[in-house]
Amino acid sequence: MILDESFWDNRYKQNDIGWDIGYVSTPLKAYFDQLKNKELKILIPGGGNSYEAEYLYHSGFKNIHVIDLSKTALLNLKRRVPNFPDHNLIHKNFFDLEAKFDLIIEQTFFCALDPSLRHNYVTKTHELLLKKGKLVGLLFNIPLNVDHPPYGGTKEEYRSLFDAYFDLDIFDLSYNSIPKRRSNELFIKFIKKPIS
Repeated sequence: MILDESFWDNRYKQNDIGWDIGYVSTPLKAYFDQLKNKELKILIPGGGNSYEAEYLYHSGFKNIHVIDLSKTALLNLKRRVPNFPDHNLIHKNFFDLEAKFDLIIEQTFFCALDPSLRHNYVTKTHELLLKKGKLVGLLFNIPLNVDHPPYGGTKEEYRSLFDAYFDLDIFDLSYNSIPKRRSNELFIKFIKKPIS
């Protein structure tokens, strides 16, 4: 299966997006609600329809960036939030991005990547974060699929991937996941480690 721009854009065009819950996920909303610094530079990779970006924008955060291979998904966000800055909607491969951020939000992007790219994801998020930057979000804590997304995993697998690059500040079963994902998600807050 080739998980390229055409694959993902067609999924959005056909509304074949079973992972899309139609609103900001409860654990991320709770995390956003306690953030005080509205100047944070935030990236949402593989953001899709990006209800998280919409919520942050309407909550007064103006430095939010969404990157996705699907132009349709980015246009869906723009239609819902017409004032969202065009230059913060990035139609590009995440691995080609060159910028720095205070915070990267993980919401069903990691599980959409071919598992062979997981180490690359870890090193790329580390590269994109500023000193003491954070990777915050949700990871599935169940096996899921082996031949197509979403790909699952386990806490032990993730620990072996992230531990060398991040301090695993919060790495627990999410207590406030949406009902259909309850007991199947880990909430993460990982802080960038200096790598010599």
